[in-house]
Amino acid sequence: MEKRKSVSLVLSSGGARGLAHVGVIEELEKRGYHIAEIAGCSAGALVGGMYAAGKMAEFKDWICHLDRLDVFSLMDFTFSSRGFIKGEKVYNALKKVVQDCQIEDFEIPFYCNAVDYISGKEVVFCEGSLYAAIRASGSIPTVFQPARFHRQELIDGGVLNPVPLSLLRQSEENMIVVVGLNAGDSELVIPPKKDATGKSFISMPAWVADYRIKMRQYFPEQVKEQKKTSLSSISLMTRSFDLLQDRFSALLVEKFQVDISIQIARNQAGTLEFHRAEELIEIGREKAIQALDKWENEYL
Repeated sequence: MEKRKSVSLVLSSGGARGLAHVGVIEELEKRGYHIAEIAGCSAGALVGGMYAAGKMAEFKDWICHLDRLDVFSLMDFTFSSRGFIKGEKVYNALKKVVQDCQIEDFEIPFYCNAVDYISGKEVVFCEGSLYAAIRASGSIPTVFQPARFHRQELIDGGVLNPVPLSLLRQSEENMIVVVGLNAGDSELVIPPKKDATGKSFISMPAWVADYRIKMRQYFPEQVKEQKKTSLSSISLMTRSFDLLQDRFSALLVEKFQVDISIQIARNQAGTLEFHRAEELIEIGREKAIQALDKWENEYL
């Protein structure tokens, strides 16, 4: 297969923004690109792992049916100082949709990373349980409790390597496509109101819509003066982590010869806003279209 159609795909970390990876992958497939290998970190490990396992359709259907309350119900909160979310409940729910499988059995080579916070060394997964790998790779420090793996305490791979280009093994044979999730506001796009089929992302029962219209007749909405809001401790932690990953990402991309870079703004969605799945998938698709059109016009 010619190099220009064979892709080494790198999916970065970035919380719920990682759902944009789904839209990118779908657009690559639509244009006939062959994904030869995938390296993912955190959210990139989750989406990349599902795709490499051949379970993207099941995963997408599950995640797109989660509303805000569903997402909240999957957060097994704890008072532990090691992280305020255990992180087991959501993966147990996903296992009911996509059973665990062995990475070495995938037709598409898949790699993801985590960090042993005791030794400070990167841990690379290229075999073994998929769920063990993605659970470890997505253990955001102080948010999710560290994952236990072979006597190791593992945290989010984004701490050391948020854009895991170094994990690729076929990059010389393929074109390298990187999807970053921590770009600046210049990459921010207006969230689409409808998906590719014209279906609205926002839906409510008819009686709710009628009620809102009637209430506005009696209580007109007034423009409220915007107040400066201070960051909560959770927002401060995740914001700081995003900024750190942004800088790391830029440095890592500079070291490698990347063919196509698709960037999603860090302010496009919050770390835990997984209820916005359909919207974020469409944003990923839109950004992929822009980047691929530009590259194809220059090189094809």
